[in-house]
Amino acid sequence: MTTETSIGGLAVILLAAIITNNILLSKFLGMCSFIAISRKMRTAVGMGLAVTFVTFCTAMINYGIYYGVLVENAPLCRTDLSHLTFVVFIMLIAAFVQFVEMVIERFSPVLYINLGIYLPLITVNCAILGVNLFMIDPDKNFNFAQTATYGLGSGIGWLLAIVLMAGIRARLEEADIPRPLRGLGITMIVTGLMALAFMGFTGVVDL
Repeated sequence: MTTETSIGGLAVILLAAIITNNILLSKFLGMCSFIAISRKMRTAVGMGLAVTFVTFCTAMINYGIYYGVLVENAPLCRTDLSHLTFVVFIMLIAAFVQFVEMVIERFSPVLYINLGIYLPLITVNCAILGVNLFMIDPDKNFNFAQTATYGLGSGIGWLLAIVLMAGIRARLEEADIPRPLRGLGITMIVTGLMALAFMGFTGVVDL
């Protein structure tokens, strides 16, 4: 991965994170909340926006923490603390989710009630942690601008996937589905078909 930060280079990263390297449909991270929240469009959009916001912000903050403090000979700490990466990232994500939860409760009580237990569970959404870990992959060699773009694109990709699923599940309510496939069965089948559809863009843009 080059360190190009031109508009074109960042656009490639953004599109790749949304489509060809979709964090949910290519790596199947964040499936729990994806399946549970995609029953209604309103809650799906709310959860998707929350995940996008948390992913984007925590990616940038954790990037600064990792390269500013945790790596060996970092500007703020010469000691190698990279073994604490996993713990630090989770703690930052948890703190940020608490902030998002308070904001949603204050400005959208209905959405807060609809999301219920799944809102605090954003803390353990493996899609968010996955993005935060992938951004420090030596093979990618992301700089700050690329990290911000990748975090934003990954969040939008997750949002796109859950909104598409919510729309499909709304249409499936009127479909004559065999009883053994109703509920989780048809949802997993649709998820697989969506993943295959997104694979059709392989080679167009890639990280």
